[in-house]
Amino acid sequence: MGHRELGIVNSEKRNARPDITERTFRFAVRVAKLSRGLNSRDLTTRVMVRQLLRAGTSIGANMEEAQAGHSRADFANKCSIACKEARETHYWLRLLAATDACPQAQLTDLMTECDELIAVLTAIVKKVKQPPK
Repeated sequence: MGHRELGIVNSEKRNARPDITERTFRFAVRVAKLSRGLNSRDLTTRVMVRQLLRAGTSIGANMEEAQAGHSRADFANKCSIACKEARETHYWLRLLAATDACPQAQLTDLMTECDELIAVLTAIVKKVKQPPK
């Protein structure tokens, strides 16, 4: 049972933004490209980048799994995991900036998009966990 069937998010029609599955995929692409550019640095940066890559790409993977959810609870669980991964991703982005492993200016747009994904995913989880009308 996907998010479209539940009537949760269809932002393409509302405000020309891609749906959450496409949006998390695009975010993962951006994280992968950033990671590729930072991965050749020192060991500490490589560890942080590896964590960022795992968390940042997991958001979209969990949203893809949510589309195949067998129930509202399964869908909500996968969306909840995606939200947690988004929060972890935000942490690694902040840490990369705070340790000067990557210029803050290079991370600002990704951090903003990550904040927005957290907000959208949180809203989806809250809505799905409400009893059906």
